[in-house]
Amino acid sequence: MRHALTPAEKRLWWHLRHRLPVEGSHFRRQVALGPYVADFCCLGARLIVEVDGGQHGFPDQQAYDAARTAALEARGFRVLRFSNADVMRAIGNTLDTIIAALAAPPSPET
Repeated sequence: MRHALTPAEKRLWWHLRHRLPVEGSHFRRQVALGPYVADFCCLGARLIVEVDGGQHGFPDQQAYDAARTAALEARGFRVLRFSNADVMRAIGNTLDTIIAALAAPPSPET
């Protein structure tokens, strides 16, 4: 777990707390879920939001991310991934995607 947020995480965290108009969309940051730590998680909607830096573009990291996503999905979570650039340059689109995911019914717990 990290104590300091990246600039993109800090920006998204502000928007999740202050601009997200969906009732029941309480997000927490740095949520431990088994061996993983999610950047942001709405437990009620079983939705995880990850903000990925440039290192996530390398094949080894992509393989790790895919395995991690599969493990979290097996636990009944949905995982959304955004790049730092998505958050910094297109926060409106990022929030629209999160709002759409919150409107969809959550996966049943496994």
